[in-house]
Formats: sequence, structure tokens, C-alpha cells
Amino acid sequence: MGIDKTLKALSDKNRREILKMLKNGPMTAGEIGAYFNMSSATVSYHISTLLDADLIYMNKEKNFRIYSLNTSVFEELMTYIMNFMEDKNE
Repeated sequence: MGIDKTLKALSDKNRREILKMLKNGPMTAGEIGAYFNMSSATVSYHISTLLDADLIYMNKEKNFRIYSLNTSVFEELMTYIMNFMEDKNE
């Protein structure tokens, strides 16, 4: 896990909102973009940042790119954070 990339991706409220949306199931970029008042290029940038941090997956289906949540990165992040708690208790 690239913790720096993960934390950078999570630092933006729009990207966190995209992750919340994907929690309900896979979506296309168009479906994600319809929720926001921003250009498609900006939505694409946010999606690209999430992909780069491995927080989401992308699958191609015909002419569509379908994005879904990668929960394993969240599990790794929680383990990383819990290591601080374990050190504190020693």
C-alpha cells in the first residue's frame, strides 16, 4: 500500500464523496459526474487520483468504464492506523 497516495486521495472532500457513492455499488464516470457541479475533466482527475491510490477499480464493459470500491486498501489503512494504537499500549 502506498500510504502517501492513499492519504493524498482521501484528503479531498470530492474524492471522499465519490468513495461514498461507490460504496452503494459500481458506477460509470458519467454517473459520478452527474452528481457534481464540475467539468468532466475535473471528475476524471479525481477518478484518476483514486485509481492511482488503488482505492477504486476500473472495469471496461463495451464502451463504458465502470468504477467500484477497493475495500482491501481500507483494510490495510485500518491496520496501519491500528499499529499506532498498539504501540501506545505497550
